[in-house]
Amino acid sequence: MSTEASSVPTQTDPRAFDPQAVEAAAQRFWNDTRAFEVDESSPKPKYYCLSMLPYPSGALHMGHVRNYTISDVISRYKRMTGHNVLQPMGWDAFGLPAENAAIKHRTAPAKWTYANIAHMKAQLQTMGYAIDWSREFATCQPSYYVHEQRMFVRLMKQGLAYRKNSVVNWDPVDQTVLANEQVIGGRGWRTGALVEKREIPQWFLKITDYAQELLDCLDSLEGWPDAVKTMQRNWIGRSEGLEIRFDVRDADGNATDPLAVYTTRPDTLMGVSFVSIAAEHPLALQAAAGNPDLADFIADLRKGGVTEAELETQEKRGMDTGLRAVHPVSGEEVPVYVANFVLMGYGTGAVMAVPGHDQRDWEFATRYRLPVKIVIVPAAVRDALREIRSDLGEHADPMGAALGESRPTDAYDTGAAVQVVQEFVQGIENDGAYTERGWLVNSGELDGLDFQQAFDALAGRLEGEGRGARKVNYRLRDWGVSRQRYWGCPIPVIYCDSCGAVPVPEDQLPVVLPEDVEFMGTGSPIKADPEWRKTNCPSCGGAAERETDTFDTFMESSWYYARYTSPGADQQVDARANHWLPVDQYIGGIEHAILHLLYFRFYHKLLRDQGLVTSDEPATNLLTQGMVIAETFYRENADGSKDWINPADVEIARDEKGRITGATLKADGKPVMIGGTEKMSKSKNNGVDPRTMVERYGADTVRLFSMFAAPPELSLEWNESGVDGMARFLRRFWREVATHVGQPDHPVVDVATLDAAQKTLRRQLHETIQKVGDDYGRRHAFNTAIASLMELLNHVARFDDMSDQGRAVRHEVLEAMVLLLNPVTPHVSHALWQALGHPETLLEDVSFPVADPAALARDAVTLAVQVNGKLRGTIEVPVNVDKAEAERLALAEPHVAKFLEGLTVRKVIVVPGKIVNIVAG
Repeated sequence: MSTEASSVPTQTDPRAFDPQAVEAAAQRFWNDTRAFEVDESSPKPKYYCLSMLPYPSGALHMGHVRNYTISDVISRYKRMTGHNVLQPMGWDAFGLPAENAAIKHRTAPAKWTYANIAHMKAQLQTMGYAIDWSREFATCQPSYYVHEQRMFVRLMKQGLAYRKNSVVNWDPVDQTVLANEQVIGGRGWRTGALVEKREIPQWFLKITDYAQELLDCLDSLEGWPDAVKTMQRNWIGRSEGLEIRFDVRDADGNATDPLAVYTTRPDTLMGVSFVSIAAEHPLALQAAAGNPDLADFIADLRKGGVTEAELETQEKRGMDTGLRAVHPVSGEEVPVYVANFVLMGYGTGAVMAVPGHDQRDWEFATRYRLPVKIVIVPAAVRDALREIRSDLGEHADPMGAALGESRPTDAYDTGAAVQVVQEFVQGIENDGAYTERGWLVNSGELDGLDFQQAFDALAGRLEGEGRGARKVNYRLRDWGVSRQRYWGCPIPVIYCDSCGAVPVPEDQLPVVLPEDVEFMGTGSPIKADPEWRKTNCPSCGGAAERETDTFDTFMESSWYYARYTSPGADQQVDARANHWLPVDQYIGGIEHAILHLLYFRFYHKLLRDQGLVTSDEPATNLLTQGMVIAETFYRENADGSKDWINPADVEIARDEKGRITGATLKADGKPVMIGGTEKMSKSKNNGVDPRTMVERYGADTVRLFSMFAAPPELSLEWNESGVDGMARFLRRFWREVATHVGQPDHPVVDVATLDAAQKTLRRQLHETIQKVGDDYGRRHAFNTAIASLMELLNHVARFDDMSDQGRAVRHEVLEAMVLLLNPVTPHVSHALWQALGHPETLLEDVSFPVADPAALARDAVTLAVQVNGKLRGTIEVPVNVDKAEAERLALAEPHVAKFLEGLTVRKVIVVPGKIVNIVAG
């Protein structure tokens, strides 16, 4: 691709360097030539580089800029190394924040969303990203979500989508379901009402059918961070255990329905002292029917959160149901408690409680004074018990003897062993459960067995008696995809009194969400609109109603990457998807390591199993960038809430070390509170608008800072003085090129005639080429690549050779630097490339420089010289210098000789090519 020389005006006067003019000209050129639109016809190898799509919250901040600049650097580098690069962009447009904003601003979520998209797109375009905008979409467009509705209909027919009751957070004032993050201190975020737990019908996708494959395929994702894969393995949580049946009796001794519990620790079975069940468990509800106190307690448990994390940290509470579970081995009856830490949605909704060997059970048992039985001990205690038994005889009770509960008839000398046992028992009594695997005690015929031996013995016995079975279980639960909200993709289901839940026929899709609505936050506009709800049953033709729940927004973000590959396709994706997929480089925050990335992988397997794609995984490589963090400021309201104030509106006082000592609001001069340094976010109003920075410094400077200030995987602390430093570097580089092109002609480098200084600069160039290429392509270490280019510019600035070959070497260096900087600073590079004599060449299609092995060869090498381990000088020696000559030159070096005065050289160690170490005394 080429253009006329006049398309981008060249600036060669350093005083005339105007970043805004340079960037506007470059962006106009890229738009006019449609430089970044790609298709499948290129003979070049494909490269699909993708950043997680943004939510149109209203404005980008520097966290977004960092994410998309990383993607752009990789994309531009890959294009320069001969790839056909796809880098698309879209908008994750549905979701709760739009509803919240609509309430606040008294507008429709759609209007707010589309306005934000327009604003944020303009922000992105000012950054000069090499995005193929022809593939842009917003997930709230019917042309997008119709395809996920079709997928859902097919999954319903295959039994992979289903409806069941599930417990949710319910705000009784707003009459709506709340996300976990909207429950603050047990109350609704907006109304302050006490939140209730309600069991309501929800739609689910059977991700559990893919649990083992999702786990196994992690081993194939060599380009994903180990931390992400570990988090996913833990979330999937494969375990092998036993499902054990406990018979249950009521207070009168009559048999009721049995209880099934799943445990990965059947070796602790003999330590069960009670069974705990969820408040929603059928046995709990049966028991509560005749027990008002229990009914009130269960009702009380409906208040509060429903997440595992919250249940783990809250105070353990429970109530005896009056039911008794029969131990499947000993026949002992143990109480059945309703407990607030057991969820009906996890496992069987019942847990065998072993307080001696589970910390949560220990806390509960301690509070309610339930027995704590010790049935597992470490090796040291096992050996101590064996010693006691040896002294007392075969039929003695060594644990009882150690604890003084049995009196041996003969004296025995096992004082140390007794102390070991007593200290172990006291540790459990005072400090908490012993949760490690060990050896069984107090377990009858199982005594002395280790974990696996006990597992196998109990499995065999319980399976033989029909009281249990081996089972593989997963922590992963099916994906709940329905939300009782308006601003989302309508779930394509129709409810008929005769036919039940019926999928909308595919030829009647999409079910379109009305956008021009009144939205006040209480209830859903589509739930409140009978005309939208009313329809006819596709099966019997009778009167029916549409589902008013909408999809979880994870649905849209789980397959968007595939839609980019097939713009305009009539189906979800077409044959073009298999050209581009899997994504070669996926980029996003570590906070998405579990849910988004797990659903992303699951949905890809659904696409595969529908015959739409052929690959098993959606992305080959994953880069998880760190956050951009910035200072926060706020004022407290009378009700204790906080108004967060943007740092741009605050006057900050600092001490001599740069630490904040005070802050005032610019508008009124009054103090504001300092909230600490946190991730840039809309909620804390501490985002820095990139447009402000671009107007002040230029996009390339902002891009350069975001890549230089920290490695991509680490957090970056926003510091405007660092941005100013990057601006100075670009001005220096511009000045160097401008001065050079203003000189006479620039001959071609003749390597045979170069002198030592010219060879040195050329070697430094090609060493930089080698490093920067590796930093961009393999290591993604953009900060060290930029540091190398800064160092190279320093070398150029000190090179004052005006000879023909001096100018020729300088020209080679400056051209290469333009190319090396292009992925990070494409606007400046675009202008300078033309200034250096390439007015008809599109820089993006110029090959990335390759290091010349001949230029890398060294005639001499610098050796460090140490005296008694301390650096005292350096020497330049031929690369093939022998050890004797290196020793002679080191001893003769003036600075070194000074430190050897009055000392006797005892030994000289020469490490070829690196160091000379002199030992003297």
